[in-house]
Amino acid sequence: MWKEMRRLGEASLYLLPSLAIFTAFVFVPLARTIGLSLYATDPIGRPAVFVGLGQYLRLASPTFLNSVQVTFLFVLYVVPATLLLALALAVLGNLRLRRIGIFRGLFSSSIAVSGATASVIFLLMYNPAIGPLNYLLESLGLPTLRWHTDASTALLSVALTTIWLQLGLNTIILLAGMQGIPEEYYESAALDGAGFLTTLVRITLPLVSPTLFFLAVVDVLAAFQTFAPFEIMTKGGPIDSTNTMVYSIYREFYFNGQYGFAAAQSVVLFIVMLLLTILQFRVLEWRVFYQ
Repeated sequence: MWKEMRRLGEASLYLLPSLAIFTAFVFVPLARTIGLSLYATDPIGRPAVFVGLGQYLRLASPTFLNSVQVTFLFVLYVVPATLLLALALAVLGNLRLRRIGIFRGLFSSSIAVSGATASVIFLLMYNPAIGPLNYLLESLGLPTLRWHTDASTALLSVALTTIWLQLGLNTIILLAGMQGIPEEYYESAALDGAGFLTTLVRITLPLVSPTLFFLAVVDVLAAFQTFAPFEIMTKGGPIDSTNTMVYSIYREFYFNGQYGFAAAQSVVLFIVMLLLTILQFRVLEWRVFYQ
């Protein structure tokens, strides 16, 4: 008994720095945000009148419901495409070819580019006058697009930028997972006459499934929190077609001075992300193959 108490005390001491950091930067701000969401505030953001759930009742507005729909659509655009493209690039990067290092360096280059820089690059690419994308469409005999300035294509334009931003990191992580697979597995499969596709499906994918699961969780959370491309490329427009939940919080807080309402939206966003993470663990984790 005394020995177990001593071990518990030692473990608590090791965890103390992490708990202090989480308390200072996560738990306390979260508690203050929840408290602020229960008040109407004065012009400088101080709680003025207790309104209870009044701020949450305002979330039934068409504008906020539209931001929820836009957010989920954005996540649906970004996460599956990023994972599939990263998996394809990692499979190619894992091939034993000459000068494969150059290919790996090219597809991982987006890691060194910030969200703001990538947004400016893609704004130039989307430019209807000098952008290469419309020139490419014209060359193929296809109609040109107004990309980020058209409500029907603006969200897709931002999604393409985000996919490109996340692609490098995802590919590197997947490639590292593939290179950790023991070579004996592939040699045994080759002796049994297994082809490339069989090896990929029966060996590579099951053994990198923990990495894929990790990236799926992280990418969903990152997509929900994407901000810089929206601020630089579209500012929530046109016609609120790119007004995600995060951007809606930003607009209510910094431009409209609705601090309590923005806090209520933040709490809802936190709950949505928490529930989705739990759902991913419940639905996807049982498909993960741990060695």
